[in-house]
Amino acid sequence: MNFAYAAETLSVIFDWDYVLWEVRLKLVAAGFFFYLTVFLLAHWLASWISASYRTLSGKDKVFSNIAITRGLLGIQSCVAGLWALLIDPVFQADKVYSQQKWSWFHCLIASGFILFENVVVHVSNIVFRTCDVFLVVHHLFAFGGLLGLIINIKSGHYLPLMGLLLEMSTPSICMYWLLRR
Repeated sequence: MNFAYAAETLSVIFDWDYVLWEVRLKLVAAGFFFYLTVFLLAHWLASWISASYRTLSGKDKVFSNIAITRGLLGIQSCVAGLWALLIDPVFQADKVYSQQKWSWFHCLIASGFILFENVVVHVSNIVFRTCDVFLVVHHLFAFGGLLGLIINIKSGHYLPLMGLLLEMSTPSICMYWLLRR
């Protein structure tokens, strides 16, 4: 394996001009549509593979699909957060103002997920005539925090990445919920 080539490929993935609104909004939209695709793919696969999934109510199907989607975000967040916490020397040197191209990428993609999850929560509350106030407030605060990151290009990324690191337990919780059903 050629590690120099692998490092060069990764740097190309993160090599954007994040000062441009166009780039930031495109990456937020990419995160939104990526996680929407995961959500729809989870529904399609579960409908095809699982007989017990087909017997669930519509509300439980939505919760199951969003659990799978959250689990994937949890894995992405865990990798990015642990990298910032333990490995990246820029974040070790300056925890207030430090930014990296990879951290911009992960924060913007995660912002797309939070936007997607807000849409799912609000639409499912309308469709199923429910309202979990704490969940709505939690998601609005998360979106507000990441919106501040998108708007203020000088803000550091260490704190948002540590916030994403809080999603570390999400994949195991999602697996528990799915296996329980």
